[in-house]
Amino acid sequence: MTSQSAATLRSRYVAQAASDLEENRRRQKELEERLSVLKQEEALLADILTLAERYEGFADASRLPEQVQDEPAAAKAKAPTRAAARRSAPAKSATTSTAAKAGAKGKSHQPLLGDLLAELLGRYEEPRPAKELRDELLKKHPDRNPTPQVVRNTLESLVAKGRIRRHKEQRSVMYTLVERDSD
Repeated sequence: MTSQSAATLRSRYVAQAASDLEENRRRQKELEERLSVLKQEEALLADILTLAERYEGFADASRLPEQVQDEPAAAKAKAPTRAAARRSAPAKSATTSTAAKAGAKGKSHQPLLGDLLAELLGRYEEPRPAKELRDELLKKHPDRNPTPQVVRNTLESLVAKGRIRRHKEQRSVMYTLVERDSD
């Protein structure tokens, strides 16, 4: 083998190694991002499961929130998708798990995260960011540990229900409690 062909071969190996290393780093970054998304989904599903357990004790379906009542019918009406399976799973477990119902009756129920966040917002006149609300929630309720994403999702749910108002200032999002009319 000549020195020129050895140098060419060496440069190919170097280029291939650099390319493989670059691809490996790109793939690692993708996997890290996917892992982060999966952790957020896990936290959200854990909260959904907690809510489902809270409603297991209800014998009368008319006392369940409207959204939970409609989900099994909606899931039957269309082909099951991954999202539909996630939404309907808590409702199914709530209606089919009799052993869990017996155990759930002895549990003390915690207030809903949305109610706690609305209560915290009610203490302030000025808008508050989700991070500050989460920090305050962790101080006042050390037994609760929602992820920042779960807190933001809950706040956005309260916005959709008209219980709180969203304020955007540049890239920051702040929330205030909607003042209720006293009838």
